[in-house]
Amino acid sequence: MTDDLFELGGKTAVVTGGGGVLGSAMAVALVCRGAAVALLDIRESAAAEAAGRVAAAGGRAIGLACDVLDETSLASAAARVAGEFGRIDILINAAGGNAPAATTSKESVAPDDLLSRDPAVRTFFDLEIAALRRVVDLNLLGTILPCRIFGKEMAKGGGGAIINISSMTASRPLTKVAAYSMAKAGVSNLTAWLATHLAPVGIRVNAIAPGFFLTEQNRFLLTDEKTGGLTARGRSVIAHTPLGRFGAPADLAGVLVWLVSDAASFVTGAVIPVDGGFSAYSGV
Repeated sequence: MTDDLFELGGKTAVVTGGGGVLGSAMAVALVCRGAAVALLDIRESAAAEAAGRVAAAGGRAIGLACDVLDETSLASAAARVAGEFGRIDILINAAGGNAPAATTSKESVAPDDLLSRDPAVRTFFDLEIAALRRVVDLNLLGTILPCRIFGKEMAKGGGGAIINISSMTASRPLTKVAAYSMAKAGVSNLTAWLATHLAPVGIRVNAIAPGFFLTEQNRFLLTDEKTGGLTARGRSVIAHTPLGRFGAPADLAGVLVWLVSDAASFVTGAVIPVDGGFSAYSGV
């Protein structure tokens, strides 16, 4: 296998959630292999700032404001990307995240919790439906809609590669994050379904399932804001990760470039863990 199998020169990639830590890191990995990249984020300033960092890495990049839950916004972004770069070959669905209001305060419910009036105690029965819906919509519908809009453009152009972002919690539901777990399970299922549905038009669909990476969305669960150290949950995660650390954004680069390149031309419908061994460890 020669190194040019991993080259992406002449290809255009779209990264949703491109203003985030993981999305912008993935965009850098793509431009370093020659791709042009459009970074989409609901925060226009974050998209523009990330595009500047990506361009500084030596690539061609633009940042666009886009809401992944709004088809009109997505269609407008698709038209701008096609106008700027001429084609769309790769879609990375990196938009997503969790929210404190959709997260239980305890790992399991106790009988006394049912009578508690303490607002700090949030069991499954106390979670706000609106917050649950927001998390599910952002992670699942926010993957479905970009696949529809950008996937259609890719199909018209002869094919391409879609990479969804699943999670370890899709196959091994984690305590506290009910909505996030359900949504990511849906992303894994969607990946397999779309891989079959889109194969005849030349689109491969795969997913990356990261383990624990520190992001703005999960930092409140893993680190103590007051001390700067790890929470009990953060310490438990490290104890159950054989490589003994959280993931760094750069850890996603290798598998991402492989999946979107010609080196993975016969790979579709796969969900690849990048988790430091978390899914391999039984805890014993």
